[in-house]
Amino acid sequence: MRPGAYHCGIDAAMDVIGGKWKVLILWALEERPHRFGELRREVGATEKVLAAQLRELEDDGIVHRRVFDEVPPHVEYSLTERGVSLNEALAPLGEWGRRNVLAVKAAG
Repeated sequence: MRPGAYHCGIDAAMDVIGGKWKVLILWALEERPHRFGELRREVGATEKVLAAQLRELEDDGIVHRRVFDEVPPHVEYSLTERGVSLNEALAPLGEWGRRNVLAVKAAG
């Protein structure tokens, strides 16, 4: 986070969700927690890219990483309270995209 570098709230929010994969990760985790492999399959990112994006979302307090002490060990990702509120803020943007981009392409 670079609070002094932002010009407005939208600029700050876009820094958190910027990139191709983060909004898809947020979309998938909105439904339920996911293990790494199933999240990778659902989102379609490579292992390296997904790990980096999840780390950034974790650093920003958007995603929680839970490590299960089992054999074999596994990790589960879920949204934090901040992540849930971010998805709520993104919902109107998603609706705008459905009405103004997806509907236009379907009609055209």
